[in-house]
Amino acid sequence: MKKKINWRRQIIGNGIVLAVLALLVGFVWYRTTHAQDTWRQMTADKTVVVGLDDTYVPMGFRDKSGKLVGYDVDLARATFKKLGLKVKFQAIDWSMKETELDTGHIDMIWNGYTITPARAKKVAFSVPYHNDSQVLVTMQRDHINTIKDMAGKTLAAQTGSAGLTLFNDKPKVLKSFLGSAPVQYDTFDKALNDLQVGRVNAVLIDSDYARYYVAHESNPAEFKVIKTGYGQDAYGIGFRKGDVTLREKVNGVINEFKKDGTLDKISERYFGTKNAD
Repeated sequence: MKKKINWRRQIIGNGIVLAVLALLVGFVWYRTTHAQDTWRQMTADKTVVVGLDDTYVPMGFRDKSGKLVGYDVDLARATFKKLGLKVKFQAIDWSMKETELDTGHIDMIWNGYTITPARAKKVAFSVPYHNDSQVLVTMQRDHINTIKDMAGKTLAAQTGSAGLTLFNDKPKVLKSFLGSAPVQYDTFDKALNDLQVGRVNAVLIDSDYARYYVAHESNPAEFKVIKTGYGQDAYGIGFRKGDVTLREKVNGVINEFKKDGTLDKISERYFGTKNAD
């Protein structure tokens, strides 16, 4: 009789433990998938934090004096001036951008951030505000004129970039011509430096960055920019899925800027043309 009572107690105890574990798992799942809307806290602090790669010309980079400038930097400043909030810019490791957002170190990713299905599973995107495409930057000395000329050549790409994702998702465009995996860099400027000294033969990169970089080199004629055929990219701002209010307010300002010419003015400042949206 005594053994039966002990067995019953053990079964009941195990059941309670399992129930508590289930509740904990459910709580963690709920907090993860139903993140809080932090707008009230942002307005109390009067500050938002934008995460960016501060070497990414012409979207967000340091000028010769060390000042942070760029298309996205100017757009973010104008947006939050309109919303009555101060904006801080936090340089981040681009390969860890979504983690930085999830952990609350930044409030949004705003830095030539291409909208992709894979990223949309992790973040809530704003309305698209600028279009771009992927290109190859090569040196004239390597005689690369088409994608097919990449056979046996060494490609460079940025870790965590939209270009690298497209490279793997659409192998017929470029991957099938290469004999080896791309060399990955944490920033594009390091990849382009290695291109110039001959460590790699081409860099897969956003066309905005490529054209700005080449135009500002001492001898642009040494470079060549080649279309890839991946199609057009759309840039968006990445928010935590729970930050609905922040996203809606930023979307409202971006749509207003599209209509009143603010986007075109910023685009002409950095690209010399009206905004491509």
